[in-house]
Amino acid sequence: MISYPSRHCTVELQALPSRIGQVRRIVSAQLRYWHLDPLIDRASLGVTELLSNVHRHAQPDKTCTVEIELLLDRLTVSVRDGDPRMPVVDDAEPLATCGRGLAMVAAMSESWGVRPDGESGKVVWFTLPTSTPAVTAPSIHARRTVLEKPARRFAEVGVSTEGLRPGHAPARSAVAG
Repeated sequence: MISYPSRHCTVELQALPSRIGQVRRIVSAQLRYWHLDPLIDRASLGVTELLSNVHRHAQPDKTCTVEIELLLDRLTVSVRDGDPRMPVVDDAEPLATCGRGLAMVAAMSESWGVRPDGESGKVVWFTLPTSTPAVTAPSIHARRTVLEKPARRFAEVGVSTEGLRPGHAPARSAVAG
């Protein structure tokens, strides 16, 4: 059996607009180094949204830690801050200029969630698969034995906890219904 070591990168920063761009470039460079170029756009978008939320909402300060970790076939990006208030996903008005960040993270990721971190603080995280499964055309003679299910909404997405290190909780979306 071949075992692959985990790959890990951590950046601590003040979530200020100028720093957010720097962290986005760091994440992009790290993913290129790990030969995960196809994930750069989604990881950069997700980390930008999470850091923007820290900048906009976190109290008492904007200090946070960004962590990216590659375990086998899954990249996890997390942002830890010192504000214990959990994020809430609201339906943004059509002309609103903010309020869609977590919905975008949910839409572009495999799973996402939030968990308390110690006495005060939280970790908001999302995962991306590192490889896409091969798609094969069904045989002409194959019969369907499974009923098709309608597309799931964000809150209904199933999550596998297999392969997550201790401390990672299954995704718990804040999206209602």
